[in-house]
Amino acid sequence: MDREHFRELVREALVSLPNGLLSRVQNVEILIEWRPTAIDRQQAGLNQGSQLLGLYHGVPLPNRGENYNLVLPDKISIYQAPIESICATDDEVREQVRTTVLHEIGHYFGLDDTRLHQLGMD
Repeated sequence: MDREHFRELVREALVSLPNGLLSRVQNVEILIEWRPTAIDRQQAGLNQGSQLLGLYHGVPLPNRGENYNLVLPDKISIYQAPIESICATDDEVREQVRTTVLHEIGHYFGLDDTRLHQLGMD
């Protein structure tokens, strides 16, 4: 799939979020990257055989104190190649992109992987 089509799927995922939720996501840059770097995999705590589909880089909202200001935007990376590698069709890619975007936004709101799994966002 070409990058622009994949980028459009990420946009669709964002637009599908409820307005009340989306309006609370502030100062976050969402990037489409081809693959995670070794540093990304290390930050996620993954070993060599595990797939990393997305990664939230930042301080989750509940962990921000009163002195949290003048910081660079948080970043959500969505990794195209790993997502495509686990999907057989464009529809599967679309659904996986949506799930990955929701998962990483969940981390922005302070949800851990256990809670995201309970909510079906993994």
